Amino acid sequence: MSKQLPIAALDACCSPLARDPLSEEQAVELSRLFKAMADPVRLRLLSMIASREGGETCVCELTDAFELSGPTISHHLKVLREAGLISGERRGTWVYYRVHPEVLARLAAVLVTA
Repeated sequence: MSKQLPIAALDACCSPLARDPLSEEQAVELSRLFKAMADPVRLRLLSMIASREGGETCVCELTDAFELSGPTISHHLKVLREAGLISGERRGTWVYYRVHPEVLARLAAVLVTA
């Protein structure tokens, strides 16, 4: 089981790659996040959640968008959640997912070349 990365630890990763080399620890932390996003289904799920008006999406809307089983979608959401990219909140029968924009902003900052 992957452990969720502490968001505070990513603060040290905000220096763009073109400016300062990453430490081994930073590279390990960032690679876990990028690995979680490297699957096309997970990247699409992340995009669907992030682009949703109001900032959250019900799992019922996510499962209807794919020709995959519910357990497969749940697995992909679990990978994103364990990486710290999203969080889920149960409301009755459904789980509503939100993206952690601060984590995405830190990832984006690392990729900036200027």
